[in-house]
This record gives sequence, structure tokens and C-alpha cells, in this order.
Amino acid sequence: MAYCADPQETVHLIRKWNPWVVMGNCEQALSFGKKDCGCGFDEGSACDTLSKQWFSYVDAKLGADNRQWMKTLPQTICFEMAGKRIVAIHGGVDDISRFIFSSTPMDIKVKQAHLAQADVIIAGHCGLPFTQILDNGVIWHNAGVIGMPANDGTPDGWYALLTPNAGKITITHHRLSYEHTTAALRMRSRSLAEGYARALENGRWPSLDVLPPQERENSGQRLVIT
Repeated sequence: MAYCADPQETVHLIRKWNPWVVMGNCEQALSFGKKDCGCGFDEGSACDTLSKQWFSYVDAKLGADNRQWMKTLPQTICFEMAGKRIVAIHGGVDDISRFIFSSTPMDIKVKQAHLAQADVIIAGHCGLPFTQILDNGVIWHNAGVIGMPANDGTPDGWYALLTPNAGKITITHHRLSYEHTTAALRMRSRSLAEGYARALENGRWPSLDVLPPQERENSGQRLVIT
């Protein structure tokens, strides 16, 4: 829904599909009448400038019914698989807009897992897929993003599958090819930020402000997850 040319239609399709949906900071901001996406970008940074442009566009397009639906979304979703307690969040347990990357210090992830009382954390927001086993044995899993490339120089999105197997959980990451050219053209037809439209085509983010040094260094390198 964020960044895209058709936010109202996108939310409508998600609601029609009716999957489990966890609230993100964009849904929180739009449904509670905030003035920006709530990511906490530094004032005047490229991310701040770009986010204000797409947020104002989405804010103008989204209907009251969809905002009310967003307001009812949970900030955590808990379920059990293979005897493991799995907790899905957007950013962090204590901060919905927190960015947690593969390189984020281990103690931060361990603290978040402790707050969630989880065996497996499924998180998002940072936009880059990874899976790690933390020092306390908890699995931290980020599936990546379906509609935005992983800044690896390819237009692919990412998703993941969790499969129970003999009392264990197998996690597999997968690339997702889609009509990125059409999506970019629709963004341009709505006069949305050219940087994001170009990112759908070349797989490179228009700004690296939010990235830690390790992820910034890997920018444009094709991502391989085994």
C-alpha cells in the first residue's frame, strides 16, 4: 500500500482476500490521522523527503472505511506451529516503526524476542529478507517485501514459507517476479516519486539513509539466501 499508485485498490484486495494482517506504522499513521508515516526519518533526509510525497498521496486517496479497518489491526499476531510460539510483528515489539536488520546488534533482537516471549519472531519493515538464530535460540525471520525490491540490483520482491516438519519448522526464502514495469508506469502516471518507480525497475533504492553500514555496503549486490 505504501509507495504504490493504487493504495485504495490494494487495501480492497487485501480485505477481500482476508489473510491475517499485522498493523504497520503506515497503517497506524493513516488510521489515526498522523501527518507522516512514523518511520522517524531525520528531518530533511532523502527518506524524509520521499516519504512525505508518497504519504500525502496515499492519505488523499484512502477512504474512511479502509482507515477504520486499519485501526482494528493487531500490532502482534501469535500462533503455534510445530510446538513453537510464533509472534508476527511489523518493526519491533516495543516500537512498531523500529528498523531491525541482519546487522542490528544481537542484544537488541534478543531483548525484542524476550518481550514477545516467542520461539520465532516474524518481522518486517526493514525491507531486506534474512533469517537468524539468536543467542537465546530464538529464530528472527524477515521475509522481505513483495512489492519492493531488496536493494540488490534486481526487480524481484521476496516472500517466505514456513513449513512444519517432524516437530521442527523449515523456513525457505523465495524471490517473487511480478509486473514491476507496469507498477512503475502507474506510479509515474500518478506523478509519484521517480526514485521509487525507478527502484522497481533497477532494484536499487533511491535512498540509503536508513541502512546500517553493512547493508549499505551490500547495496546493488544480488541477494543469495541459502
